[in-house]
Amino acid sequence: MKDLFSIEGKTALVTGGSSGIGLMIARGYVEAGAKVYISSRKKDVCERAAAELSGVGTCIALPADLSTEAECNRLADEITERESRLEVLVNNAGCNWGAPLAEFPDSAWDKVLALNVKAVFHLTRRLVPVLAASSQPGDPARVINIGSIDGIRPPLLDTFAYSASKAAVHHMTRVLAKRLATDGITVNAVAPGPFDSKMMKVTLERFHDSIVQGCPMGRIGQPEDMAGIAIYLASRAGAYVTGAIIPVDGGMSTTL
Repeated sequence: MKDLFSIEGKTALVTGGSSGIGLMIARGYVEAGAKVYISSRKKDVCERAAAELSGVGTCIALPADLSTEAECNRLADEITERESRLEVLVNNAGCNWGAPLAEFPDSAWDKVLALNVKAVFHLTRRLVPVLAASSQPGDPARVINIGSIDGIRPPLLDTFAYSASKAAVHHMTRVLAKRLATDGITVNAVAPGPFDSKMMKVTLERFHDSIVQGCPMGRIGQPEDMAGIAIYLASRAGAYVTGAIIPVDGGMSTTL
């Protein structure tokens, strides 16, 4: 029982792992004894985050712009060249776009859907062989997609493409969970509420007090909250969970 939540010795890839929620997960994994690859678009930021986490454990930077299929494939190929087994894939890389309804541009849909939805599909598909190779009886490989409570309930702000993209991630999680179960791979989604991340920076600056007041648990999410759910899903404790969309939001998705 004491090893039920252990991920020590596992190898993980966390996209968007150099900041925000991705960095919270990557740090949690490294501190728990996993070997972690992090990817993000900006090479210097990615390498700086990996260097910081390497002071705790093993973290390697693999910069990539996952908004194109070619870059998703390149990153997947680089992982498979380095590793014969990959136990955990965290699809966290994403972007947002806010604009009033009458002004919301078509280009926003292209940008947001390309990174938030298509990249999840392209990268997961390319990594299926190396994920399946790591699957063990009672301890399958894991894909963890980062959705959002904005994909569960209407968002507070005019982020039409973002909220639609996260709803798509949630449903694609269910579809892939059914399809990949025979490969020994579970697929789940985490739907975060408000966390202190780069994407939430402006929103928290403008609406921090009202967000806290609207949260049943009365606070913003902490890094340990995100690391905890990610470790649970990657450990044997989460081995029988697949196709789940798990809100980590202090209860905000229970209020409309």
